[in-house]
This record gives sequence, structure tokens and C-alpha cells, in this order.
Amino acid sequence: MTTERATVHAAAASPHGASDPRQEGPADLRIVAPALAAWVAAAVALGAPGAVVASACAVAVVLAAVALRRAAGRRRAEPEPAPETSPTSSGHHRLAPRPWSAGSLVAAAAVLLCAVAGAASAALHAADARRGPLPSWAQRYAHLTVELEVTGDPRMTRPKVRGSQRMPPSLVFTADVVRITGPDGSVTATRTPALVIAQQQNAEKHGGQDSPATQRGRWLGLLPSTRIRVAARAAPPMPPDVQIAAVLRVSADTPPRRVAEPSALQRMAGSLRAGLRDATDGLSPDARALLPGLVVGDTSRVPPDLDDAFRATDLTHLLAVSGSNLTIVLALLVGPPHLASRAERRGLAPRLGLSLRGTAVVGGALALTFVVVCRPDPSVLRAAACGLITLLAIGTGRRRSLLPALGTAVLLLILYDPWLARSYGFLLSVLATGALLLLAPRWSAALQRRRVPPRLAEVIAAAAAAQAVCAPVIVVLAARVGLLAVPCNLLAELAVAPATVLGFAALAAGPLVPSAAQALAWCAGWPATWIAGVARAGAALPGAEFGWPGGWVGGSALAVATVVLAAVGRRMLRRRWLCVLCALALILVVWRPAPLTRVLTGWPPPGWRAVVCDVGQGDGLVLAAGDGTALVVDAGPEPRAIDRCLTDLGVRRIPVIVLTHFHADHVDGLPGVLHGRSVGLIETTTLQDPPGQAEFVRRTAAAAGVPVTRAAPGERRRLGPLAWEVLWPPADTSGAASDGPNDASVTLLVRSAGLTLLLLGDLEPPAQQALLTGHPELPGIDVLKVAHHGSAHQDPELMRRVAPRLAVISVGADNPYGHPAPRTVDALRRLGAKVLRTDTDGAIAVLGTRAQLSATVQGRRTTRHRSPTTVARRRRRRRLTKEVTRRATGCAPHPPEGRARARTAAPAAPRKSRPRIPRPPAKQAPQWTSHDECPHRECPHRERPHRERLRHGR
Repeated sequence: MTTERATVHAAAASPHGASDPRQEGPADLRIVAPALAAWVAAAVALGAPGAVVASACAVAVVLAAVALRRAAGRRRAEPEPAPETSPTSSGHHRLAPRPWSAGSLVAAAAVLLCAVAGAASAALHAADARRGPLPSWAQRYAHLTVELEVTGDPRMTRPKVRGSQRMPPSLVFTADVVRITGPDGSVTATRTPALVIAQQQNAEKHGGQDSPATQRGRWLGLLPSTRIRVAARAAPPMPPDVQIAAVLRVSADTPPRRVAEPSALQRMAGSLRAGLRDATDGLSPDARALLPGLVVGDTSRVPPDLDDAFRATDLTHLLAVSGSNLTIVLALLVGPPHLASRAERRGLAPRLGLSLRGTAVVGGALALTFVVVCRPDPSVLRAAACGLITLLAIGTGRRRSLLPALGTAVLLLILYDPWLARSYGFLLSVLATGALLLLAPRWSAALQRRRVPPRLAEVIAAAAAAQAVCAPVIVVLAARVGLLAVPCNLLAELAVAPATVLGFAALAAGPLVPSAAQALAWCAGWPATWIAGVARAGAALPGAEFGWPGGWVGGSALAVATVVLAAVGRRMLRRRWLCVLCALALILVVWRPAPLTRVLTGWPPPGWRAVVCDVGQGDGLVLAAGDGTALVVDAGPEPRAIDRCLTDLGVRRIPVIVLTHFHADHVDGLPGVLHGRSVGLIETTTLQDPPGQAEFVRRTAAAAGVPVTRAAPGERRRLGPLAWEVLWPPADTSGAASDGPNDASVTLLVRSAGLTLLLLGDLEPPAQQALLTGHPELPGIDVLKVAHHGSAHQDPELMRRVAPRLAVISVGADNPYGHPAPRTVDALRRLGAKVLRTDTDGAIAVLGTRAQLSATVQGRRTTRHRSPTTVARRRRRRRLTKEVTRRATGCAPHPPEGRARARTAAPAAPRKSRPRIPRPPAKQAPQWTSHDECPHRECPHRERPHRERLRHGR
């Protein structure tokens, strides 16, 4: 008796159907709901109290039992198939679906039971973080002696700038605490997860001991499953983290004391990874850093600038080993996926005489080895689980269905390791794989219908689908959107397969034939260099990425925008001229030619004299000296910020860079200033302190071939329309620099087109007083760069002497130092100065002449987010205050209590002791065009025209 073949097998040549059919019907989503239920339940249960989780699980089990019982009853009571049917495409009739049928009740029970399993597994894993005495010791910041079992590879953190200092990189790794010796001598056996941070305290004073690099190498050489004993100080995780019980801080100045060696499997994996690193030692810097990351996810050599380039172009998934790596490895064994289940399969398996079941067994061993060597990261586990399920289908002869395999893999992994439910890496991996299975085939077919070559259409559809579903999650983490993700992924895809295949060959040959491994690594270095070049070239474009609101609100907004854009793009594909226009618009947005950017954004404003760049908590100032030429004073704490500012300003040539002093928030961005620009000279202060950061400047300048000199007091230079004089520090800084590097800051008096600017660096009050004493002829100025980010330590006499009309403060948003100090800002405003600051106004451009001084800000923003209710309440309060003031005082510009508070906070100096401050005529006053820019913020007449308000205030 013959049966009608299913739709998905109708086109197959074999009567048994296709082994890898193209499913024409709807996708099989039966396993998706249980997997999502387990995922959500695990994510919630990880942070919920145990009693709440137990109660919820009990209720869910009862509901599932009721659903199963009712399903069994309905199945017994269900009559024979009713005539109420609908014809299918094959001519058969199918029962019309009934709500809450027996099948629906069974599906609901399966969802509930999977949710219970996920929640129970999560609750048990979360209990490990609260088990034992370690959490209580961490709350007391106790000093402990602990025995650890390493669970993750040690890695170095990126160096960060905190305030004026560059914090040294720390070595971090995860471990399980298996034995604790408390301060009271009590010994407790436990197994509690913790995060270990190893820092070198005496990196420059190691004396006759091993060098810091050697000491750090001993810690970096720790393999998972190694047991060590260390003395540590426990601390609670900040912010609170349910995955670890404590943070253990240990000293990296002494090597760890090993209690037990790693397992044989981990030693084998460690030797393979070390062999690949040794084989890449002779390659170019980018290839040496990138190839281990492409093959096994070893990113220990990737420099910060290359890592930033990969993030800007959304190529970081290449460094996080994922399904593509395992697919390439398995393709070497089984050949093309569509032939994997057939006798005529290709690859190494038929050449080795392996049967289908033997192929599945060998493929499973390769997948497990892949997990051990590449480490069980979320993307690796997801890829391995999907691969093992697919290999199981091959070995059992069942038809492969990739979407149910993905759902099954997610369900099993969540039950095995519930922490994956809160892992963004796991979420990105699953979303990307789901997009490749659901969206990419449809988009590829749509492109092929429009005469796009099949292979190109598949690659474009895969990159676009993965980017579309992953971009909202990336926005949640990074608050940015990359515009070059798809083209950069397309260009990098050309080299991924060769680099991966040759890299795995070098990995396998390393322990056996090191010379062959070096030759294979040399061949793999070419495609790896290509990938790094694509990332660097894409990140160098001005519009490679743009800011987007972060958090889940921003991610949801981007998801909605992506859906709308996909719907609009589907119709746009029908009109080629619209596609061409959109492509040209995208090119212009990414390239951002200066004339077009200036027309659309108004930045940079024409005729700008000076720009205070928004570099965060640091200083970075640019002074115009002609077409594409500028003087740069300080470089900020981060290279990308100052590089972006100079690129927006169109600065290509920098004859002189002045670094006021060697604190990290002024010099660490120097590589960004040197990037792609012609630099003639770097001028620094005379005090070479801190010595490590002074050495960093010399080393960076030497690598770029730029000479370094020291500023001399009284030195005068001219650069086109720009002229400046060095006022400070004196030649002998031993007595002048009482506050260290701050008081040795290079202070410049700059003149540009009639404007006078005073740049104080980070001078403290003693140095400011000495500067005023040494230069009694110091004139009144137009623009003041407030010293030390507007801190409270300012000399009032110097401020009164220079009497600035505009004061600019370079400061980072939400900095922990309280900069700028309110009393400094108030003192400047009482002197009649307009105060602008980069944390709320963005980059600041100074324009005009002395007669017509003006300023433009790049983007006004606020550091505090207020709810609509709060805003409305404050508006009502402001209106009531204004009305009461009018009735009580008539046209008084400020409430009497406001004037009293001002006099009490900062009493004015006697009138005779005040220097006379020359002012331009009233009609030539600074043209502050915004109501928010009015310095009289307490004026009750803020709703009146601005000109009347200025006249009334003055």
C-alpha cells in the first residue's frame, strides 16, 4: 500500500524523500515554546528567593498535572474525525483546530514542566553562590586563606584611566573556592564560585626577584581544573551578582602556590593553545594577535585599538568562537551539509571508510574536543549542542530539522547551566542562529528573484539577518548602532574560512611538527591580516557608528525601527532608483564629507577659533591655525574621543602638540592625535612626573617619529593667525610644583583674531598665585579654560584679574569628583562670565572676535534623567514662584532671598580693591541666543524676550 508523499519530499528523486529537504511548509516551532519557557523561568529564578521559586514550581506542577489529566479525558472522549474539515494542498482533509484540544493541553503541560525544570535548576545553581561562609566573610572584607579550583582562563583587563592616573591592568579569572581558612583559624570545606582579581602592587620594585612580566606569566599560565592556595581579601561583588559569592583580591607579586595540577584533558588543550601562540610569534602584529582569536577564541594578544575596531564594525563575533568555526571543522569531515546523510557524502569520512554512524561518532568527538580547546563559552556550547544533535540525526538516519535542533540545544543547555539564561553572549548566539534559519533563506530568495547571484544573495541575506536581530541587543549593551556591519562582514567572510582551516591545521601540527605549524600559521596570517585591515578601515570612517539610546528602551525602539525598515525595504527593492538613492545616502552618512556634514549638522561652525573637545574626564583643546591645521593642547584620556573630534574638525596637520603635564587624563589619548595626521613636534612640561606616563609619551612619539621637547617660560611661537606665549612653569619646578604634576602644568596665553585665551591646565591655587605674581601685567581675557576641570581649588584673585567673558570647563559626565564645583561656577558667573561645560553642552566652539564673541555647542544634553511627572511638577512650581515674585516685588529681577544667599555664600570684595574690568559696549555684548544660556537663571522674567531680560538683569 502506497501513501502520498509529504510536501517537503514531493520534489525528491528518491521514493524515501530528500535527506536535506527544503521545507516548503511552515517551520516546526513545537520545541520553541518549551525552550523559551525554561529560559525565562531560569532567568527569573536566578535572582528570586528560594521559597518563591519553590511555591511557583509547585503551582506549575499542579497546573501541568491538571492539564495532562484533562487531555487524557478529552482524548478518550473525542469522537471520530468530524466532517468539518478543510482541504490541504495535497488533496487530503485536515481537522479544523479546536481550542484547548487534547494536543493543546499536552503542549501547555510541556511548557509548564519545562519552566519548572528551568526554575528548579536555576534555584539550585544560585544556591551555590550563597552556600558556605564565603558570602558572610565577603561582607566583612575579611582576609582569608583560600584554596581555589580554577574554572576559567586568566585574562588581562584593559588599562583604564581613573582621574589623573592610569590604572594598571589586572589579571582576572573565575574559580570555585573549595577550602576556606578564616581569620579566626576555622577551616571550612565548600564549593562556592568567586571572581579572583590579581594585581601587582610593586611592579617597579621587584629587586632581585622575578620581573613583573615573569610573575604575570605564572598567573596567566594557570589552566582550568588547577588547584592553588592564595591569601586573599574578600569583598562583595559590585554590583551585586548572583553568579559569584565574592570577589577575591590577591597580590600578583608572588606566584600562586599550586596544590594540584590540571587534568590531562586540560593539559592537552593548554598545549594546543600554547603551540598555536608559538607558531604565530613571527607574524605581523595584527595577524599574531588575531589568528589565535579566530581559531580558539584566545584574545590575550588583541590590542585595545584592534578590539575597538572590531567592536565598531560589529566583527567581534569572529573573536568569540561560534558555530561557523565548528561548521568549518565538521565540513572537513562530512563535506557539504546537504550530502552529510547520503552515501555519496564527501569530506574525509568516506575516504577513511567511515560509515554514517562512525562519521557521527567521530564528529561528536571533534565537537567535544572543540569545546575543551576553545573553552565552554556560551556561543561554543550552543554550537556544540546543535552540532551534536545534527550528528545524532545523521547517525540514526532521521531527517534533520535545524530549528528543532536549535530549540532542543537551548533547552538542554539552560537545564545544564542556567547562568546562560542571563548571558548576553548566549542570547546573541541563539538570535543569530535563529535568524540564519528563519530570515536568511527568505531574504536570499527575495534577492535571487531580483537577479542577484545565488551565492552572493545567501551571504548578503545571512549577514543582514544576523545584524537585524542582534543589533537591538548590542544597543542594550553599548548604546550605539554600527552602519558598516553588513559590508564589513561580507568583506571579512572572504578570509574567515581560509584563516580558520589553516589555523586549525597549525593548531593540530603544533605539538607534533612545530616547523610545519609555523608554515601553516604564516599562510593563515594573510587572511587574518585582511580581516584586521577590514576592521581598521571600517572603524576609521567617520560614520562607522552613531549613538543610540541604551538600555532595554533603546533596544526596543531599535527593534521597532528595524521591523519598519524591513517592511519599507521590501517595497523599495522593487524600484531600483530608490535602492541607488539609499545606497548613495548610506555612503554619504558613513563617509561624512566635511562640507555636507557642516551643512546638515552645523558642526564644526565656520570660522571657529578654538574647540574644547568632549573627551570625558580630561582635557583636549584644538586651536585653529589655518586650513586643516591646528595647535592641539592635551589629548584627553582616550584615543578614540580626541581622534573623532579632530576628524570632525577636519584637522590633518598639527605642527605642535602641547601636553600640559603627564597625568593620564591629558596624555593617554596621544595615539588618537597621531593617528593619520602629520605632526611636527610634541612639547611637554619640564617635570617628568609621573615617570611611567612620561615614558609612555616618549615611547609613543618615538614610534611615530615625532620629536619631543620641553616648554620654556617666556617662549613665544606663531602659527599663521595663531600666536601663543608660555607663562608657566618656571625653568626650575622643584619649588614651584608643590602639588606635583598639576602645579607644573604648561600655561599658555593665546591670541587668535583679536581674541585672548588663557589655558591654565590643572594649576592649583599656589601655582595660580605664583603665576599672578610673576606676571603682574596679565591682561583681562576673553576666554578662560578653567583649571583642573572646574574644581573647587581656584584662586579668586586670578579670576578677578583676568575677568573672563567666557569660561569653558572640560569635564566628564557623572564623574566621581564632583567637578565642576558649584562655587567655582557661581564665582565665574558673578564676575559676568558665561560658563559652558562639556559634560552638559558637549564640544564647545569659540567663534568671532573680541567685539563679537560667541560660542556654539555641539550637543546640549543633561546628565540626569527626569520623569515627565517631575518635569511637570517643576514647571508648575516655577510658574507659581514667578507669579508670587511679581506680586511681592513688582519688577525686581531676583527674589530678595536669592540675593541674600548669594552675598552669604561668597561676599564680594571691597569696591576699591576690585580691578577695573573693561567691557565692550552693550550693543556688542555676547550674543547668547538660547534662553537656557542666560546667566541670570533665577530671573522671574525668563519668559520675556531675551534682549529685555538681559537689559533687565544688567
